Amino acid sequence: MSRQTVRSGDPRKVSAELFTLTYGALVSQLVKDYENVDEVNKQLDKLGYNMGIRLIEDFLARSNVGRCHDLRETADVIAKVGFKMFLGIVPTVSNWSPSGDEFSLLLDNNPLTDFVELPEGQSNLEYSSILCGVLRGALEMVQMEVNVWFVQDQLKGDNTTEIRVKFIRRLEDAVPVGED
Repeated sequence: MSRQTVRSGDPRKVSAELFTLTYGALVSQLVKDYENVDEVNKQLDKLGYNMGIRLIEDFLARSNVGRCHDLRETADVIAKVGFKMFLGIVPTVSNWSPSGDEFSLLLDNNPLTDFVELPEGQSNLEYSSILCGVLRGALEMVQMEVNVWFVQDQLKGDNTTEIRVKFIRRLEDAVPVGED
């Protein structure tokens, strides 16, 4: 008779840890495949965007978060629920623009960069740009067009990692051409 092992812990936590551990191998392979840092940055953003348009369904189903009424509420949900759910961290929302259409997410600890050093000649590599793509893709699926970019990065010697999010416009639901 065999004993069944009982795994304790949250399976989503294991998935986040697995993602963190394998992310470096992914970036390394992209650097080898493309040999151009700008192209690697584009591929990481594109990969993140594709993840974001799929993760939003899981996020909405598991979080029971209702519709956000403004960008401030959206920023709080991203930081306090989204990042916590998928990466186990809670960034600080700050640096609001005077017009209220732009904010920063400050990450004291970026789990994607644990045990990572940028190799020489790769200082332009935006190692965690997958996060920018995820945010763009997820927000697009809830009818928000945004620009997302890194302002500061601990991998490049900054004290904190800062992701900047700028609201561009509200997207309207569109019916595909030929369908009424």
